[in-house]
Amino acid sequence: MKTKIIFQRKLTPVAGLLCLVLLLSSCLKDNTPAYNPPVALVSFFQASPDQTALDLYFNNNKVNLGPIAYGTGLDYFRAFAGLRNINFYTYGVMNQVFTDTATIKANNIYSLFLANKATQPDLVLLNDTIAQPAAGKASIRFVDLSPDAPHVDLVLNNNTEVANRTYKGFSSFLPVTGNTSYNIQVKETGTGTVLATLNNVTLNSNLVYTIIFSGLVSGSTPTDQPVIHYVINAYY
Repeated sequence: MKTKIIFQRKLTPVAGLLCLVLLLSSCLKDNTPAYNPPVALVSFFQASPDQTALDLYFNNNKVNLGPIAYGTGLDYFRAFAGLRNINFYTYGVMNQVFTDTATIKANNIYSLFLANKATQPDLVLLNDTIAQPAAGKASIRFVDLSPDAPHVDLVLNNNTEVANRTYKGFSSFLPVTGNTSYNIQVKETGTGTVLATLNNVTLNSNLVYTIIFSGLVSGSTPTDQPVIHYVINAYY
């Protein structure tokens, strides 16, 4: 299995690919015995709409190279297991904007999200149980990261795939028909009111996706209004 994570808003990719097997083991051959500390894989997505561009640190270790802006993030990277301090700084400046902790278990795969408004940031950590989709299928997971939205449904081509989620709510990975173009909508549960739309997204067979709903229903600018992103977690 290979993993790939692509952060897209209006279908603009900004990341590359990784190999889970290689990342969870040593990538170099060496005859000298070495200590290999227990690690996990963690990806990151910045879903806080009014937050400045950020640097991400696990304890004192900087993870990113470039700025992490709203709607972008990082491929799976190796993180030491244990209780980790997750620190966010204004990009390029050691001005801490948020800190929290997360327990990382060895040999697990995680998705980490920064959510909510800059004045009330939340850290959301999900365990990624990524399995190969069945033949002709893609897999999708839905995550609701809009803090002021009502209960919502995820709708693909007018079919409700995930129902009645609230802030920080998420689904398991679910099968959908692959190699198919979808109009993706997030609707208010029970009313059919469309809160966000992303059209003409092709979900390919043998790929695993996370669909993310973020932004503020009360948002007053195009930047902070509700929006749908999607991430490719893995391909086979």
